[in-house]
Amino acid sequence: MFAARSIFTPDELLMLKRKSDLRGAWMVFHAWAVIFTAMAMFVWWPNPATFLLAVAIIGARQLGLAILAHDAAHGLLFNSMRLNDFAGSWLTDNLLFADLYAYRTYHLIHHRFTQQKNDPDLGLSAPFPITRESLKRKIIRDLTGQTAYKQRVALIRRSFGKPGEPWSTRLAKGWARLHGAIISNAVLLTILALTGHWWLYPVLWMVPYFTFFSMVERFRSIAEHSMVTDHDDPFRNTRTTYANWFARAFLAPYFVNYHLEHHLVIAVPNYNQPKMHAMLLAKGYGPRMEIKPGYGAILSLAASKPAGSALRAAA
Repeated sequence: MFAARSIFTPDELLMLKRKSDLRGAWMVFHAWAVIFTAMAMFVWWPNPATFLLAVAIIGARQLGLAILAHDAAHGLLFNSMRLNDFAGSWLTDNLLFADLYAYRTYHLIHHRFTQQKNDPDLGLSAPFPITRESLKRKIIRDLTGQTAYKQRVALIRRSFGKPGEPWSTRLAKGWARLHGAIISNAVLLTILALTGHWWLYPVLWMVPYFTFFSMVERFRSIAEHSMVTDHDDPFRNTRTTYANWFARAFLAPYFVNYHLEHHLVIAVPNYNQPKMHAMLLAKGYGPRMEIKPGYGAILSLAASKPAGSALRAAA
């Protein structure tokens, strides 16, 4: 079992774990500022190019909101847990039709059993590598909304309980499980309507959510745990992927690419993870760490299974 104190001094750990309310507030503000700026760009200069750019920018920041909600699930967004959970629910997760508290319970199990048979996320990483054609089909399903539709419709159906129950019971269950998402999205729609552009909600909130967000969420998932080299070594069962400015803007916002560091010491806020990475390298742990040079390398590896290999194996 990995022990942080075997690598870092108490003072180093104290420094790495230090949370900043200002940084937490800035990241939430930044995510929403980018989203509203992308919407404004399309309103001011409407054409196919700005629409596609806005979809990509907003979808990437929706991933950013999911990342900030993830940090809130660990209690890392703000020092006050009340403020942390408020931001992690009403300003991030609820708007993505997710539940911070349910995710927190589920996600901590993932950390406890990373890449082991009890890891609830094992099914996300286990299928890879796949063929290039298979990955292409997945990306097409993501970008055409098929993935999100299948997942969200299933979630909504589960939220309303089992068929055959009285409608009053099913409605009560649905409200209990979805009221956060309903209220927060209604507030967003109202804000956009008050600006005179209510249509931005379906066109530049839901369209990115059902398309680009699905694709980059898949890329993030692949990068973090798929095709790692040792499921039992904490330095190799999780991956850090280097990200240039373009990747940080569209694929890996808010330091999510430093996933190995996050798993080694989960109490380190995301903005301190690059510093932790540099410290690990300086201490000589680089050769032992699962690191890839970029997301292109990850996708190439994910699509490295030879075409027809499954048929040959079956034969």
